[in-house]
Formats: sequence, C-alpha cells, structure tokens
Amino acid sequence: MKKIWMFLALFGGMSLAAFAQEAGDQNEVSGEDLKKFASVEVMTAEFVEKKTEELKNMILNNEVIDGGARYNEIKAAWGDAAKEEAIKLTDEERAAYKAIKDFQDSLQQSVVEYKTELIKDDEVLGVSIYNKVNSAIKEDPSLKEKLDQLILEMKEKKSGED
Repeated sequence: MKKIWMFLALFGGMSLAAFAQEAGDQNEVSGEDLKKFASVEVMTAEFVEKKTEELKNMILNNEVIDGGARYNEIKAAWGDAAKEEAIKLTDEERAAYKAIKDFQDSLQQSVVEYKTELIKDDEVLGVSIYNKVNSAIKEDPSLKEKLDQLILEMKEKKSGED
C-alpha cells in the first residue's frame, strides 16, 4: 500500500511539473509578441511627435500671439496679475494663450487614450500580450534590451522611408 501511495505521489508530482511547464510555455514571450509591443511603442512615439509638432505650429503660427518670443513672455507672466500688466497682456492674447495651454494640457491624456486603444486592439497588440511582455521585460533586462533595440530599428526604418 505504501508503494502505491509513493507511486501516486510521484506520478502526481510529475503531472504537476508537466502542467507547470506547459503554463510556462504559454507565458513565454515570442518574437512576434515583442514585435507587436515594439510597434505600439513606435506608433505612440510617432503620435507624440505629431502632437508636439501641432503644438509648436499653434504657437509659431498664432496671429494674435505673433510667435514664440511673445508666447514665452506670456508664459512667464501667466497667473501673476502684476507681470501680466507689465507685459501689457491683451484679452485677445490671453484667450489665444489659454487655447494653446488647454491643448498642451490635453496632450498627455490624448497620448494615454491613443496608446490604450492600441493595446486593447487584438489585431495591433491585445491586453494579454501587452501584460505578458510588460511583465517579462521588467523581470529580464536582456529582453528589455532586445525590445529597445527592436524599437530603435523600427524607428530607423520608418525615418528612412520618410
């Protein structure tokens, strides 16, 4: 009887080890997973670049504020009535600066929303793959290095196409 229990315990232990190995294989990050993750990072960086360019153009091409120098002057005085008076801030300039500032303040939220939508889209990445890769790169510095290299290569390839 003792031998039967030992056999069952041994067999059960092997089964659990095989099951754990199988589950481990499912959590292993594939090259395709890494490419998808890198692609989302590149697309997000491009989105940020585009929005930053939009902000820059809003400042430089604003007819009321008339360029970056005046924008910086208003920015330095913003919220201080005495300084605003000293630079002779007009109501038109105040409204124009406020519109630019509101756009600037909304940028972070729009980037978060954009990246979240990419992550949620199973055709682009998918939440489960995102979580798997994100956990893996935190635990494995060499995988993080590989991801960074892949992102760099993708960015270089894109800039070569432009």
